[in-house]
Amino acid sequence: MGKIFDSIDDTMKAWIETQPLWFVATAPLSTEGHVNVSPRGHDSLSVLNEHRVAWVDFTGSGVETIAHLRENGRVCLMFASFERRPRIVRLHGRGTVALPGDAEFDEVVALHPEHPSTRAVITVDITRVSDSCGWGVPVMEMTGERDLLRLHAEKKGADGMAAYRVEKNSLSVDGLPGFPA
Repeated sequence: MGKIFDSIDDTMKAWIETQPLWFVATAPLSTEGHVNVSPRGHDSLSVLNEHRVAWVDFTGSGVETIAHLRENGRVCLMFASFERRPRIVRLHGRGTVALPGDAEFDEVVALHPEHPSTRAVITVDITRVSDSCGWGVPVMEMTGERDLLRLHAEKKGADGMAAYRVEKNSLSVDGLPGFPA
């Protein structure tokens, strides 16, 4: 049976920060809209305190997380252990988007390696922390990070990435304003 916690303690913080893969789920207000679940990785997440996390958001083929957070703020992060000891942790909360030039953007970006695909910082104020067994999650081995995101961004260059964001990140699949809005 799962447990509910008041906050992220030091032990949970250490576990979260070692997970190489985690997921972000958001949804628009419209019942006709699409729920989105995005995998995340690389060195991009920070537990800022017991009630707040943030991550460096990289340019992708879509912009659902940013669009949904701007519309309603609802978000759930899920971390699952694929190692021998099973565990799932979910962080529910309200998310906000910080852009280059915002103090929060600069603060979080400084905590992680520079990445040419960086487009925003997402900060989540945690309202619920839970964990569960994860007994149904397979045991898997991490063999390394993909470098495709970095290579793609380096090949396009800063101007090419800006153009890509205009083309691919302006609107969500449901037509909500995306990046930069």
